[in-house]
Amino acid sequence: MEISDQLLCLFSGNVEQRDDSYIVEVPEQELDIGAVTEGATYRVALLSDGSPAEPSTADTGTDQGDDRHEPDPPVDEGDRREVEIDAIGDQGDGITRVERGFVVVVPETDQGERVTIEITDVRQNVAFADVVERHDHFG
Repeated sequence: MEISDQLLCLFSGNVEQRDDSYIVEVPEQELDIGAVTEGATYRVALLSDGSPAEPSTADTGTDQGDDRHEPDPPVDEGDRREVEIDAIGDQGDGITRVERGFVVVVPETDQGERVTIEITDVRQNVAFADVVERHDHFG
């Protein structure tokens, strides 16, 4: 699959029916780090998670609950990566993205800086890392 260079964020979510529309909720962190802006218009691509399609509650009339499995984060605590800081978030921390557009927050870095990081905390939609080595600065 080819991924556009225009990709701003990537996250897992559910499609929910509300009245005569279907809604995909964007995680608050995507607005916090500046990947998207409230009220702006974006193109949205929906990708299958690879599991067999299940009938929606609209089709069956029953509530299946929220037992869908989100993909595991592509990093683990202790992992080391060489990355380039893509942006600076509202809190002043560096932001980089790894596999599947997964966000890693790296404090005390500058946009364009190339660093080796060690993952210190992993959550479902974001990870945090410390700098272990600084490389050339491109910013």
